[in-house]
Parts: sequence; structure tokens; C-alpha cells
Amino acid sequence: MYAAIWRALPGPWPVKLVLALVLLAGIAYLLIFHLYPWIMQEFFPTPDPVLDASAHLTPQGIA
Repeated sequence: MYAAIWRALPGPWPVKLVLALVLLAGIAYLLIFHLYPWIMQEFFPTPDPVLDASAHLTPQGIA
């Protein structure tokens, strides 16, 4: 698979190396900043941190 990608990239090997690194960095960026946060929001929701409005906080604790 990597050989097929390497052959598909244009230019001599230094240009191919730069293009391959740019592609790798772009894929890593998309995964880290877009796909993984979306997966965490959709499939692993965090509980709502808001306290119950009927509870009153006093110096002795919640009344």
C-alpha cells in the first residue's frame, strides 16, 4: 500500500518525501482536531455538571 502511494506521488524522491510528510501531517491534524473530538462528543457524552436548582448551598452544606 505504501509503495502504491509512493509511486502515485509526482516528482523525484525529495519531492515525494515532502509530499508524503505533508499528507501525513494533514491526516494527523484531521484526526486529532476533528474526528477524535467528534467521536468523544457523539459516543461518550459527559454528564451535565449543573447542580440541581432546588438545592440551596449553606455554610453547613446543602440544605
